Amino acid sequence: MPGSASRDRGPLRPYDACLPSCRSHEGGLVPQRKIFHGWWIVLTGAVLQLLQGSLLGQAYGSYIVVLGADFGWTRTQLSLASALREMEGGIVGPLQGWLVDRVGPRRVTRAGIVIFGAGFMLFSQVQTLGMFYASFMVMAIGASLMGYLTITTAVVQWFVRRRSTALSLTSVGGALGGVVVPITVLALETFGWRATAFGSGVLVMAVGLPITQLLVHRPSDKGLGPDGAPMVEGAANSTNAMSPGDFTLGEALRQPSFWWLSIGHGFALFVVGAVNTHMVSHLTETLGYSLGRAAFVYSMLTLMFMFGTLAGGWIGDHSSKRFMAFGCMGAHAIGMLLLSHAAATWMVVSFVIIHGLAWGMRGPQMAALRADYFGAGAFGKIMGVSNMIVIVGAIFGPVFAGLVYDQTGSYRIGFDTLAVLAAVGSIFFALAKRPKPRVTAEVAL
Repeated sequence: MPGSASRDRGPLRPYDACLPSCRSHEGGLVPQRKIFHGWWIVLTGAVLQLLQGSLLGQAYGSYIVVLGADFGWTRTQLSLASALREMEGGIVGPLQGWLVDRVGPRRVTRAGIVIFGAGFMLFSQVQTLGMFYASFMVMAIGASLMGYLTITTAVVQWFVRRRSTALSLTSVGGALGGVVVPITVLALETFGWRATAFGSGVLVMAVGLPITQLLVHRPSDKGLGPDGAPMVEGAANSTNAMSPGDFTLGEALRQPSFWWLSIGHGFALFVVGAVNTHMVSHLTETLGYSLGRAAFVYSMLTLMFMFGTLAGGWIGDHSSKRFMAFGCMGAHAIGMLLLSHAAATWMVVSFVIIHGLAWGMRGPQMAALRADYFGAGAFGKIMGVSNMIVIVGAIFGPVFAGLVYDQTGSYRIGFDTLAVLAAVGSIFFALAKRPKPRVTAEVAL
């Protein structure tokens, strides 16, 4: 009977949960431990985010510099590509969430990897602005299918007690992607952006496709419960993934906290999206940094993001995720003012530390908060609809900063405005209180 050996040993701890096996020892059977498969889900998600972050997501600021020099496109035109990518993510989100809940993350991720890689190859052949936007739309579809929504939906199914830690460790891949951006910059400077883009497409498929074999939809598919606990009787035969405490999509939409979280998250991405797109340009053109030096600063920012992610995972499992998000938005505001008015190295360093730690501590908690509030049963659909709101910030943040630069020749007004918006966004997290527990189980929408 699955899990019976686990019950004989007592309750499993979430950090060493495993599927037991046995070996012979002095005439008896001694339980052996294998790594809980949920951690392989986390590792897979981290690698996929590493690929996205290092090759495009956090490297795009460097592409902006070389594409602008090559084609003479404005910051607004180049920022629009990022906006289109985010817009596509918001549009596809609800369908993507439904697909992940329906068919599982493995199929969705594999499709995304192929499309993302093909988009890179198309991007390497760009000759016109229209082709540039078209290639980015292809990459956007692939990035969405293999990205944040699919990965987090997979992870929250496997963890409850250590959900914040698991999501944070998954996000470490994105942080490492930023740390290794200088390698992408070196490739851009050595081989040119076309060869770098084509090679990125090959790399995505060569690395990404094999590791998707590790993606398993739910713990019950391997005879386990969340955190590696014994599987609840009858769970393996159940066709409904909803637990009694899980909210349906319709129920979640009726909760004020759903909207406050979504709006607050949108304000956060308004700021983060603008920084990720324009920080390298700001450092090179306003502060006179070389492209290599600016890329190094960005890699240090993502290193701080990684440290914040690791710290935030532990804090989120032991204290209020909502208040942590509230405080991090205030830190974003301070960081943006430092970047906007940077006149000395210490101000840039202070921005990197404050903004990077806040970004890392807050980011993974966005999914963890929703899973804590609404459960894992309809998480994909709930996150997909929420993304339609959140994505507004990710779309307009980079475009707004680019427009301000094109009109004024400086990012200062744009970055000062972002600081104000970050402070306003903190209010929505303060309002996003946990909904009352769901009492009755209903059929998921």
